[in-house]
Amino acid sequence: MAALDRIDVFNGDADGICALHQLRLHTPRPEARLITGLKRDIALLERIGPVSGQRIAVLDISLDRNRDTLTRLLALGNRVFYADHHYSGQAIVHDLLETHLDPSPDVCTSLIVDRLLAGAHCLWAIAGAFGDNLDDNARQYARSLGLTTHEQEMLAEIGLLLNYNGYGLSEEDLLIHPADLFREVHRFADPFAFHRRSDSLARLRRNHAADMARAADLRPETATGGGRVFRLPAAAWANRTVGVIANKLSREQPALAHAVLLTRPDGNLRVSVRAPLATGRGADELCRRYVSGGGRAAAAGINRLPLAELAAFLADFASHFPPL
Repeated sequence: MAALDRIDVFNGDADGICALHQLRLHTPRPEARLITGLKRDIALLERIGPVSGQRIAVLDISLDRNRDTLTRLLALGNRVFYADHHYSGQAIVHDLLETHLDPSPDVCTSLIVDRLLAGAHCLWAIAGAFGDNLDDNARQYARSLGLTTHEQEMLAEIGLLLNYNGYGLSEEDLLIHPADLFREVHRFADPFAFHRRSDSLARLRRNHAADMARAADLRPETATGGGRVFRLPAAAWANRTVGVIANKLSREQPALAHAVLLTRPDGNLRVSVRAPLATGRGADELCRRYVSGGGRAAAAGINRLPLAELAAFLADFASHFPPL
């Protein structure tokens, strides 16, 4: 089968990039068509179009949010490999579909792929786990391999910066398009060589430091016994850092849930929610109550929360996450 008959669809964050990178180190697909986008661009299968006879790999996007398109692609005779850790809803059974779905709060797609490949490229799985805010799991895995503290920190920074690059309200907010960033990552089998030599990673490091400096004095807008809510201004730096800030806040107060509100150009809000790290559960259940909400148990979001619904959301957030 020709390379152009192969399509790789992946979330544009650290987990999606590191999951696909492992898979393609193990089973190369030269010149495969890449479909990706912003971290919150999850209805990605729609971008494939009405194709047939393709081999499609889908990584780190919700099956539930792509269910109708996936069903159509299977009916057209496409063979689909699907690995993900988000809420997937009712299972689809089809001869042309291979699924590896695990919504457990301590699992990300990079770790799912790592299991499938028996740890063949496990350092990238650890980087992906760090990027998905699974720091404890990532460090435990790293220590089991005998990695030094310095090596762990390098993998943690890779995950952090790849994840940082995936956030934005539009592709104009991104420093590097995720497809281009994947191509850069895929030049390196060794993540430590990537850390030392990649100009793209160095650029992300510089911009991340500058963006996070702007958030140094961030204070909660509201606080309850079980969580804190923060609001960011309408600015490109805020669009890029919203997820990184939410992860940072959750690590600082692991017994609390966190919500970070971001003002959209239309005046409404984008919301990032983190369940307490101590439980890792409940974020997706809360966000799915809203039309554009979704995610996974530990981390979820609402793409567009009408400003008129903010008071109701804050009440939901407070009741959904009582004090531990």
